Amino acid sequence: MSALAQIPSPTRLVALGRAELTLLLRNRTALFGALLVPLLMVEAVRSSLRSADLGKAGTSIAEVAVTGAIGMGLLIGVYSNLVAAFVARREALVLKRLRTGEPTDPEILTGIALPAATLALTQCTVLTIGGIAVLDLPAPARPDLLLAGVVLGTVLLTALAAATSAVTRTPESAQLTALPLVLISSIGSGLFVPLSMLPERLAAFCELLPATGVMTLVRAGWAGGAEAGDLLGATAVTVAWIMMSVFAVQRWFRWEPRR
Repeated sequence: MSALAQIPSPTRLVALGRAELTLLLRNRTALFGALLVPLLMVEAVRSSLRSADLGKAGTSIAEVAVTGAIGMGLLIGVYSNLVAAFVARREALVLKRLRTGEPTDPEILTGIALPAATLALTQCTVLTIGGIAVLDLPAPARPDLLLAGVVLGTVLLTALAAATSAVTRTPESAQLTALPLVLISSIGSGLFVPLSMLPERLAAFCELLPATGVMTLVRAGWAGGAEAGDLLGATAVTVAWIMMSVFAVQRWFRWEPRR
């Protein structure tokens, strides 16, 4: 794809994003998942971990609940929603029509992703403010790391959503094809159970999962105290997954419906 090397036009990105936002606002199921599910997860996690001793992991129930909800907001608001969005636009021939116009391939994909990414970032901001104001959590010790984790997570999950759409036949089946990554990340990437509480070999394997590096940065941004080596490792794993996902999109992304 030679078009991938072209510089995106802000004007076209805004136009594509505005059109996609209109469609997103009409999709009540997607909005419910992106806005309410992470908020509901906070209370669910607090209740389920009430008897757990998280002191040895250097965290608290409230902190695990909020950072886990941030991760869930990215998984649902960005990944799950965008898998369905990419497939729906493909099956409706929207992608094919856009490709015949001025927008480049990256502009089309980025424009479609903009509303979901913005919604997820807003949700993460709300969760952060709510954690401080309602759950009496201290302010993030390293806001830069928290922001880096959320931004890298948004980029990674957007690329993974585009790659997953290549093996998704219909918008209705998007929830099924997106489910494995959501479940694996929820269980093994430290969203609700810190990796330090897992057996050593299992934790070492889970560190290589796509969302683990993102969650490491998010937790380090909130709690602070992470070692430089751990942060570099988390960033490297995340960047590696981004590069592999972009390669998969370049090679297998489908712009037209299956025939």
